[in-house]
Amino acid sequence: MNALQRNQTEITEFILLGFGEHHHLQIILFLVFLVVFISTMVANFLTILLIIIDQCLHTPMYFFLGNLACLEMMYSSTILPRMLAALMTGDKTISVKGCFTQFYFGSFLVCTECYLLSVMSYDRFLAVCKPLHYATVMNSKVCIQLAAGSWLSSTAVISLHLGLMLQLQFCRQNEIDHFFCDILPLLKLSCSGTFLVKLVTFTVAFIITFPPFVSTLVSYSYIIAAILKIPSTTGRQKAFSTCSSHLIVVSIFYGAIVIVYLIPKTEAVRDFNKIFSLLYTVLPPLLNPLIYSLRNRDVKDALRKIAGKMWEGQCVNQTSKT
Repeated sequence: MNALQRNQTEITEFILLGFGEHHHLQIILFLVFLVVFISTMVANFLTILLIIIDQCLHTPMYFFLGNLACLEMMYSSTILPRMLAALMTGDKTISVKGCFTQFYFGSFLVCTECYLLSVMSYDRFLAVCKPLHYATVMNSKVCIQLAAGSWLSSTAVISLHLGLMLQLQFCRQNEIDHFFCDILPLLKLSCSGTFLVKLVTFTVAFIITFPPFVSTLVSYSYIIAAILKIPSTTGRQKAFSTCSSHLIVVSIFYGAIVIVYLIPKTEAVRDFNKIFSLLYTVLPPLLNPLIYSLRNRDVKDALRKIAGKMWEGQCVNQTSKT
């Protein structure tokens, strides 16, 4: 095929099939994802607002939580609005540029989240197991370096990945059997060699999941060992409840990524691929602010203080009017 013929057959837009096989559930799916999107944005925005306003939350742990909440808002805005528009209007088309933009930001934010979760587990390890050294080790400079490292390293890794993706030609089918522009469905549509991109995809998925996940497990294993030494039964139960919640969410997040990108695609796995993708694209941004932030006593106290000030201000305004 010469250059002219290739240009004539090269596609300019993709069709995201989404959950097209469940037409009778379109309205229900729209309402469910709309509630999830609004709840995710409100919960994460509230987390960021409380961390900024309340001086008591200006600590390393909440600095990382603020980064995570900001990331979750960006990630949900990358995936869910396009999905909601398709469910509402039936228009499932997306331009090639729009598709690659969604792929880049989605991949970049997932990669950053993997590193941030690992950094947060390390922060908790130091706070629980090395309390005397915590303030010295986890100072403001180190916090900024760890957070910036998570964002910048992800940018470098995914930019390299995107550069390889942009070399591919798409000139056959343009239907993506997914609800967002993900790497593996896109590779199926390419009419050029994909071996190198697949190899890089596997390598990147391994790098961004296994080392952070292992470091997270190691950190929490030390934390749990320290919790077992707590003499109070009530204290142990509360600490275990918090740690177990963190580990469940982290395990679901990492586990879903491993299943989608690293495990060979048998027929059974392929049939549930979209469900596993939901477990790392939609669920964590909703659960993380609830598990990591809004359940914390300090955040609850900050929320009560702000609510109290707002109530007092409203009462003063009403009194002045009367």
